[in-house]
Amino acid sequence: ISDEESGYNKNLFCIPKHYEEDLETVFIPHGLILDRTERLARDIMQDMGSHHIVALCVLKGGYKFFADLLDHIKILNQNGDKSVPIAVDFVRIKSYC
Repeated sequence: ISDEESGYNKNLFCIPKHYEEDLETVFIPHGLILDRTERLARDIMQDMGSHHIVALCVLKGGYKFFADLLDHIKILNQNGDKSVPIAVDFVRIKSYC
C-alpha cells in the first residue's frame, strides 16, 4: 500500500459499533485479505512440492491468519493430486525485540 493510498470509505463496510469513532477508513478489505491468504496457501503448496510442511504459529496475534492459511492448505491438500503431511506447532514469544 502506497503512502498516498486513501483507502475505502468506512461506510462501505459493517463496522462494529465500538470501532466506529476510532476508524477513519479501511485500507485493506477483509475479502482481499482472504483472497491473498488463499493465494499464499497455493504458493506454499506449489513451492513445497511433496515435502512435509511444518507450520509454526506465533501466538497470540497470528492465530486467526494461521488458522485461515491452514484451512486453505488443507482444502488444497484434500483436492489436489498429492497429499502432503502437515505438522502444526505453536510458539509464544515474550517480546518481538
